Amino acid sequence: MITAIQRYLASTLGADPLLRNAAFLRYWFSSILNSFGAQVSALAVPLCSAILLQATPGQMSLVATCQALPALLFSLPAGVWLDRRRKLPILLACQVIQGLCLASIPLAWWLGILSMPWLYASTLVFHTCNVIGGGAEQIFVMLVVGRDKLIDAQSKFTMTDSASRLIAPGLAGLLIQWLTAPYAVLANAASFLLSAWNLRQTNVTEPAPQPSEKHPLREIREGFVFIWNTPLLRTLAWSIGLWHMLYYGFAALQILLATRELGMTPGLLGVAQMLGGLGMLASSMLVKPMTRRFGAGKTMLTGIAATVLGGFVLQATIPANWFGQPLASAAAYALLVFVYDCGVMLFFIPYLSMRAHATPDAYMGRIISTMRFLTVATAPLGALAAGAIADRYGVRTGLACVGACGMLLTAAMIASPHIRSVRPD
Repeated sequence: MITAIQRYLASTLGADPLLRNAAFLRYWFSSILNSFGAQVSALAVPLCSAILLQATPGQMSLVATCQALPALLFSLPAGVWLDRRRKLPILLACQVIQGLCLASIPLAWWLGILSMPWLYASTLVFHTCNVIGGGAEQIFVMLVVGRDKLIDAQSKFTMTDSASRLIAPGLAGLLIQWLTAPYAVLANAASFLLSAWNLRQTNVTEPAPQPSEKHPLREIREGFVFIWNTPLLRTLAWSIGLWHMLYYGFAALQILLATRELGMTPGLLGVAQMLGGLGMLASSMLVKPMTRRFGAGKTMLTGIAATVLGGFVLQATIPANWFGQPLASAAAYALLVFVYDCGVMLFFIPYLSMRAHATPDAYMGRIISTMRFLTVATAPLGALAAGAIADRYGVRTGLACVGACGMLLTAAMIASPHIRSVRPD
């Protein structure tokens, strides 16, 4: 199947070297599977909490905290471990565990034992695999495409991610409304298991890492020292760390804003989220010409500003019945999702490229995991703080606080010379 797709793409889209790379196409197929499944569970899992289990803002913030906690606990040892192991077997094992973890949610629902602690535990296991398998995946992609093709590959992934955002949320919303959220989670579980089977067939020669006799703590320290001594990585660490803290606060309250403040049904919420796919499609077309003309640094700053404006700031201001029409509020929400999703990819793709270009091969696993530790370690604080504010003063007040902090962060990042100075290639 992959060979047939490869021949078709090569004949229709010309001489793009990535489209003649069978390993890349197989990986791309798996990324499409996971992207569709992730869009389904991005709605289904929070709705299991908010609707089926009637979670409070504080409980929703604990779910978001469980998403971020594994980065704090496991990123550093995972980085050392990845530098000492082949990456594909780790990636496959993590995807299988993630599929089984998601499958446990509908099973618990059918057995009548689904609870918030169950969702906390499954979220914690799932995102522990994200920390380990995600680091392996980023290194594996570089093995498949090479450093010089990383932005090109990521823009292709973004293009198909945008298609999944256009289709999957609407289908997920309808599926959740008709069959309940646990059935939708099961679809995501199947996508992870199928992806693992597909990647198992990948024909990539992965060299064995050089053996190391250093103590793991010494290698962890070397990762921190390398980041501290590299001004660009040091700046990215503090700025993206603060952004993640705000993002997790925003994510803990966004579903509550849509369902309780704006009165959106799962079906309408799914349709509104679909517009985010257009935002991702726009970013996939913009990111390459913008990085060529302005450089990865200024492109990333543009994306950060869009996430703060479209997500953190303006979503809190949408009235429940704009012009007396609930659908007008849903349309405003959808427009801001478009701006936000476009911004996320405009900052994330250049960030990956800048981090990769600043890191030698021997440090790659440690730097990816150490940067993940530094950038996500603060996220539980953001989720817990936003949940506490929302519990006491309301969801909109919590989002407004996130937005105000986001504007201050954007100003600080624009003022930083290390990000602005990254020039076009």
